[in-house]
Amino acid sequence: MVFSLPTTAILNNPLLAQSLAVARQCLPSPAPLLEAINRQIPVPFKQLIAEAPLNRLFAEAIADGEFDDFEGRRVRLEINGGQPGITIGFWTKRLRVVDGPGEATIRGSLMAFKILAERQQDPDQLFFQRRLVIEGDTELGLGIKNLLDSLEWDLHWRRLLI
Repeated sequence: MVFSLPTTAILNNPLLAQSLAVARQCLPSPAPLLEAINRQIPVPFKQLIAEAPLNRLFAEAIADGEFDDFEGRRVRLEINGGQPGITIGFWTKRLRVVDGPGEATIRGSLMAFKILAERQQDPDQLFFQRRLVIEGDTELGLGIKNLLDSLEWDLHWRRLLI
């Protein structure tokens, strides 16, 4: 038996899109599984995995001094429910993964972060719709959001891994 890949027409089918949206709402959240995995991963390993790709993604902006206003500051990104999450700081011209809380926390669903990372929707809309929320030092959180919104960056998963 031979299987063929779905055609573009099938993938763009509104009924399929609605069915997938309903399935996403009905299926259990992956957050508990991700939380369990997150607790088992030591911070040095998270640093090894996340720091190099983040610094490659934003290398031009870092070199241009775009992140300089955030020197010594920490922002935590969390999936709804508090875990899993990652705290990112900026020191000596590098984005760094650190242990502990952030001065500001940006919290949302896994899907909201995916939409933000892939730039599928205006970040302001995600915040106005309360799909992403800033807590703590909101001025810092808004500054980071505005910086990311102003930068020309494109998330290519393969490029992050190289």
